[in-house]
Amino acid sequence: MKTYLRILSFARPYADFVPLYFLYTVLGIFFGLANFGLIIPLLNVLFDTTHQVAAPAAAPAFAPTLDFVTGTFNFYFQRVLVTEGRLGVLGFVCGIIVVSVFFSNLFRYLSLRLVARVRARVIRTMRATLYQNVTRLPLGYFSSTRKGDIMSRFTSDVQEVETSVINTLQSVVREPLTILGYFIVLFSMSVKLTLFTLILLPISGGLIAGVSKRLRQHAKTSQSTLGTMLSVIEETLGGMRVIKAFNAEAYVTEKFHEQNEQYTKTQRRIDNTRDLASPFSEFMGVMVVAGLLYFGGTLVLSGNSGLTAAEFISYIIFFSQILVPAKALSSSFSNIQRGLVAGERVLSIIDTEPSIQDKPGAATLPAFRHEIEFSGVGFGYGDEDGRQVLSDINLTVAKGKTVALVGPSGGGKSTLADLLPRFYDPTTGSIRIDGRELRDCTVHSVREQMGIVTQESILFNDTIFNNIRFNKQDATEAEVIEAAKIANAHEFIVASPDGYQTMIGDRGARLSGGQRQRLSIARAILRNPPILILDEATSALDTESEKLVQEALTRLMANRTSLVIAHRLSTVQHADEIVVLQHGRIVERGTHDELLLRPDGLYARLSRMQNNPALA
Repeated sequence: MKTYLRILSFARPYADFVPLYFLYTVLGIFFGLANFGLIIPLLNVLFDTTHQVAAPAAAPAFAPTLDFVTGTFNFYFQRVLVTEGRLGVLGFVCGIIVVSVFFSNLFRYLSLRLVARVRARVIRTMRATLYQNVTRLPLGYFSSTRKGDIMSRFTSDVQEVETSVINTLQSVVREPLTILGYFIVLFSMSVKLTLFTLILLPISGGLIAGVSKRLRQHAKTSQSTLGTMLSVIEETLGGMRVIKAFNAEAYVTEKFHEQNEQYTKTQRRIDNTRDLASPFSEFMGVMVVAGLLYFGGTLVLSGNSGLTAAEFISYIIFFSQILVPAKALSSSFSNIQRGLVAGERVLSIIDTEPSIQDKPGAATLPAFRHEIEFSGVGFGYGDEDGRQVLSDINLTVAKGKTVALVGPSGGGKSTLADLLPRFYDPTTGSIRIDGRELRDCTVHSVREQMGIVTQESILFNDTIFNNIRFNKQDATEAEVIEAAKIANAHEFIVASPDGYQTMIGDRGARLSGGQRQRLSIARAILRNPPILILDEATSALDTESEKLVQEALTRLMANRTSLVIAHRLSTVQHADEIVVLQHGRIVERGTHDELLLRPDGLYARLSRMQNNPALA
């Protein structure tokens, strides 16, 4: 119930629809009841018992009561009977039935139309809230969560919420009101028979609830399996080159078939259980009607019911109509179980609080002027083994200087660089810019002063022009072209089929590695940040591309403060300071020439390995 109410809370901004929806629903139920209420006078006409109908001397005064409705009808019924006879009354009753059915369906349509509008808005709001929260989550969340599972929550889970939860809103509101309306009429006809039905209905309802509980259990397994299967698909599409290169099609196919088979089995259980709910509820309904027919029939035959034969038939017809909304309500509760499981999965992401967020009263970081200072910085990802990735890092980067981070893989270079734009916060120590602790500043203002170029060029399936001005939407065409020229990208761009409006495909698949990297650099140049973070920006390139990219990087770093991560030591020889990291600690620091003077040092050994592996 809590999950259901949380989902409905997304409709709160549109709560003004409730009074109108309630009005349409009540009017639809009223005219629906009138349709069947007219069966009694219709039977009286056919059975020639119209003389038994009490006729008021005058039309009753208006009052919002059942007596007013029946009194008004009986008044006009008798007038038509006197003036037109039985055939005239028959036409009169049939005409009112047509009008009543028309209004019943009209108000039902209006209520459905209203719910459809609200449903679309609720799902839109839920999906937007989910997307917004996903973009706020820290990088660590995505390293521990399958992307396919996140995608399944955006697609199948949100769709399931719409289908199973929001679509049942009509039933959850309308059907109980309909049942209430029928019971009011039934009590007015026979208290004894109606009390008898109230004993039978809860028994059948309890049995149907057991079916719904089983459905919810199967739904949890189904949604989890679907997320895993989508992850396998996402990994397959992203790694297709490697799969084909290693002839691993059979392996990944088997992996997919395993998840697909598990999902299919779970779906079959869900379908079997859901399909059982409708016939089972119908069978229980017939059992109740049969019991009512026997009990009520004995009362009528013994003359103790207080009902005529026509009234008893009408009573049975009225009661049978309760089974329709009761069955719809039962089916809704059965269908809603899977939607609630999907809703829990969606809400679990929405409720996840980002570990990196602004403190209350966080200040805006002023423009960078002097230095960046790492003071006693330590960091661990919070793994089960509790391993520290960085320990006791003390480093100062003066404005305008270039500091290179080098060392063996796994030494903590990229992690140290990730702490600066607050992708993570240090577990110990502090990072300051011009004496201001970064955790005391807003995340947006910190990242606003930084440009990042990584080893993997993250581009988007859009035009070259839009990719370059990705973080500066107000940039002019001239500014974009100038940035591309500085990044050595202008020539290949103008040679492309549509120039700057060329679509580059998913992740820039239509471009070479060097071209993608130069677009990333152009994007950073256009932003014109005072602080640069370059993470292995040339390591994946061929010699010619590396030369072009390195020239672009040299222009980019001019008059900027740069933190450069590199495995190729030749690319950082001219850095103002080289910091050597090993096992999360700084083991050496100095200029290129100073570090080479230590023949037993780690930097010198790495340099010999790259220049001549035989000498290492």
